[in-house]
Amino acid sequence: MADVLEITPQAAEAVETQQTTDGFHLVIDALKLNDIDTIFGLVGIPITDLARLAQAEGMRFIGFRHEQHAGNAAAIAGYMTKKPGICLTVSAPGFLNGLTALANATTNCFPMILISGSSEREIVDLQQGDYEEMDQLNAAKPYAKAAYRVLHAEDIGIGVARAIRAAVSGRPGGVYLDLPAKLLAQTIDAVKAQQSLIRVIDAAPAQFPGPESVKRALDVLKGAKRPLILLGKGAAYAQADAEIRALVEKTGIPYLPMSMAKGLLPDTHAQSASAARSFVLAEADVVLLIGARLNWLLSHGKGKTWGAPKKFIQVDISPTEIDSNVAIAAPVIGDIGSCVTALLGGIDANFPKPPAEWTNAITERKNKNLAKMAATLDKNPSPMNFHSALRAIRDVLKERPDINVVNEGANTLDYARSIIDMYQPRKRFDSGTWGIMGIGMGFAIGAAVTSGTQVVAIEGDSAFGFSGMELETICRYDLPVCTIVFNNNGVYRGTDVNPTGGKDVAPTVFVKNARYDKMIEAFGGIGYHATTPEELTKALQEAIASGKPTLINAVIDEAAGTESGRLTNLNPQSAAMKK
Repeated sequence: MADVLEITPQAAEAVETQQTTDGFHLVIDALKLNDIDTIFGLVGIPITDLARLAQAEGMRFIGFRHEQHAGNAAAIAGYMTKKPGICLTVSAPGFLNGLTALANATTNCFPMILISGSSEREIVDLQQGDYEEMDQLNAAKPYAKAAYRVLHAEDIGIGVARAIRAAVSGRPGGVYLDLPAKLLAQTIDAVKAQQSLIRVIDAAPAQFPGPESVKRALDVLKGAKRPLILLGKGAAYAQADAEIRALVEKTGIPYLPMSMAKGLLPDTHAQSASAARSFVLAEADVVLLIGARLNWLLSHGKGKTWGAPKKFIQVDISPTEIDSNVAIAAPVIGDIGSCVTALLGGIDANFPKPPAEWTNAITERKNKNLAKMAATLDKNPSPMNFHSALRAIRDVLKERPDINVVNEGANTLDYARSIIDMYQPRKRFDSGTWGIMGIGMGFAIGAAVTSGTQVVAIEGDSAFGFSGMELETICRYDLPVCTIVFNNNGVYRGTDVNPTGGKDVAPTVFVKNARYDKMIEAFGGIGYHATTPEELTKALQEAIASGKPTLINAVIDEAAGTESGRLTNLNPQSAAMKK
């Protein structure tokens, strides 16, 4: 209650006057009316009182050290719940910090709303030099699915309702809601205010595919000799888990999950083709895309990755996604649950199964690759490398399939994606479509707050640096997050040298033998220092059992790792050196 006592007189006046209310309370009431109970953010002018009042009225406010990470937490909460996560920031620089997360949410189709206080319009528009003066609405528009500004208290209900509907309907994404400081202090008749609020009804209605598009897709699938189902994170977001599993198992078609779709079916499922990824992408003749886009992560559906020409069936809620990179033979437009259900309706006992020649070839390739990987994982080099450390983590997490896994980095991300098996949907969160670093602690906090269950964040030391100060946030809220920092003394590796022999270290090198575990101890958490797989196993087991904020400094061979992980081809200099 101490925070409530600190509410400014201006904001508190409406609390004492029963006949009127103000913009602060209307924003909170509009969110609560739509079952939004958590705000992620960072306070300051002009939204501090909004956060205080939200907490006083029963909402949870999770305060961060940087707005970008608050935005990432809101985005992953939206992905997990299909309700827009809310990020609250101050004006100008705070808004810009949150804008990075907003853009990433839009790119990855995560429903979130960035709400920012802003300077007064009449001063901003005349460019008179107001405090943190910035035209935030127009700055946000290129990076958001929609952007709105509310100028009058009686329009707050409409503004919030429009933002919610825009964030979750159709293809989800980020929405910006601009609240000028003067708006929050506006008073309005209490009865009129309540009448102005809107509870959003059917924000994301089912969109059923046309019968002819379903028939076309089934006809293409029937003609396949080497079919493949490719699951994207849109399939996981849809929460049509039973329907997707039924489609995979009834057709008998091998499937390949993208990283955040892992766990829709257990990675150990007999039809999983993950261990033969390159083979199935190159050899398949018909590919059924469910909630996956043919972007750079899939080589745009072209080139050597895809081998011989093939036919694509694409299930997507957005018709403009079709033919974005290659011709789509059978588009199926609608929400994933409705589309998969419609496809299932056409799968009967007479539907042709994939030829044994195809499935046997995949099994043979899988077994060969899995045996090769097992031999690599069985090695125990000193110091640890990525494989031996991830083997230790894999074996612990196998016993706890309910744990949320956050993963980012270059090599740390690439190796973990293929080594750490997932068994349940929406339990793996990583850098997504943009492939950016910096999502780690924000995603970890968002996942912990939203699920109330354990999170393990597997971080490269470079990736951890983007959001490491949020360890204090994790400790402040006593969240069950175990952060594992793969410490190899640098970006990619710690062995580079300054070619001039000068005093400055190479651009990729960090402080040698850094003790990241001491950081969390400074905030009251528990730190571990692990130099062997056995030490890492013990530390992770203890960390999970504690349910407390923990960090494991996992010392990796500084020579381990490759330039840009597996994305060396995207680095012009590295690519040129290969020629």
